[in-house]
Amino acid sequence: MDTNGGGTTGKLDGRVIVITGAARGQGEQEARLFAAEGAGVLLGDVLDEQGAAVAREIGEDRARYVRLDVSREEDWEAAVAAAKAAFGRVDGLVNNAGILRFNELTATPLAEFQELVQVNQVGTFLGIKALAPELAAAGGGTIVNTSSYTGLTGMAYVGAYAATKAAVVGLTRVAALELAAKNIRVNAMCPGAVDTPMAHPGLLDPAGMSDEARAAMAELYRRVVPLGRVGRPEEIARLALFLTSDDSSYVTGQPFVIDGGWTAGVSPF
Repeated sequence: MDTNGGGTTGKLDGRVIVITGAARGQGEQEARLFAAEGAGVLLGDVLDEQGAAVAREIGEDRARYVRLDVSREEDWEAAVAAAKAAFGRVDGLVNNAGILRFNELTATPLAEFQELVQVNQVGTFLGIKALAPELAAAGGGTIVNTSSYTGLTGMAYVGAYAATKAAVVGLTRVAALELAAKNIRVNAMCPGAVDTPMAHPGLLDPAGMSDEARAAMAELYRRVVPLGRVGRPEEIARLALFLTSDDSSYVTGQPFVIDGGWTAGVSPF
């Protein structure tokens, strides 16, 4: 299956990667691309029907699905066990799962702030904690955390989200320092706007948007993004592949911005 737009090259042959939030969006595209590049992938999510369907489409020889609430330590333990039972070991992790809420900072309920911390920040921490010993046992490996460009710069009305994504960058740097001696590389992706369900608040599926709403959103991104469009989840997947493969063998502890140039200068607004 060619999911990278240019043919596969076996960059992940023989490797086993755990990917969270893999039922749709960026995580789904990462799972499909990694499997096409030769990896065995364990897809984790709380969207059981969608996640299981993606795993079936990829094929049992390459993919398994497991329910994984990233904020629950016991779910991580079960996911590690499932990956080892299916593929024998684990070589990598993509901490992709995350949630987004829009609100004024001073109007954000404590419960909402804590919800984002549990998923985006604690979930990333638990993933590193659960997988690092397995990667060390395999002789080394990679961890790719998903931050956001809002973790590096400000954006109004996403205070809780930005705070958790800034924390992910901090966790990435510390983990890279502590795990380098075990041949484990840790990096972070910092996407801008990407065309996934999470980017469309109030909608379960961006395909359900009206033509007028889609046109308005396209115009917004045309104006604020130098490349003139929203990002595609498969573009994020290709960055995740780079950071997981040997192409990035001398890279660790770094946040990689992938935002079409949005943060390169002053907004035209």
